[in-house]
Amino acid sequence: MALGHLDERGQARMVDVSAKPQTLREAVAAGEILMQRQTLSLIQEGGAPKGDVLAVARVAGIMAAKRVGELIPLCHPLPLAQVAIEFSFDEERSAVLIEARARCVGRTGVEMEALTAVSVAALTIYDMCKAVDRSMRIGNIRLIRKSGGRSGEIVLE
Repeated sequence: MALGHLDERGQARMVDVSAKPQTLREAVAAGEILMQRQTLSLIQEGGAPKGDVLAVARVAGIMAAKRVGELIPLCHPLPLAQVAIEFSFDEERSAVLIEARARCVGRTGVEMEALTAVSVAALTIYDMCKAVDRSMRIGNIRLIRKSGGRSGEIVLE
């Protein structure tokens, strides 16, 4: 399979999507941040020193998704219709689970936007809690599913 971001000489290029039809595109990504139990409690109770951790992480993730075209070379800037971020807790593992959904009507997918939203939300949680817990671990960032475009619906989990 040829990589679309390489030309016939193997040099990086932006993929020309002008001939592709505009379709509704959606991607869902997930990730997690593991932490000490006390840190998880602080987040759940709204007692973190820097304030409402999840509210700030949600906004940071949305803002990051809107800037993917500036952050990742060769990504197309997309007119996002929606970015939504949800958090849940895994008490047993002492983790915040993060899920991001990105949607647009466009010529290319929104996987990078959903993955970036999850990543930056996790980084924001880390930043807001690092004063009380330096042992936090961000991980398992992945695409869950995508739809739209030529490949149709792909469900990975």
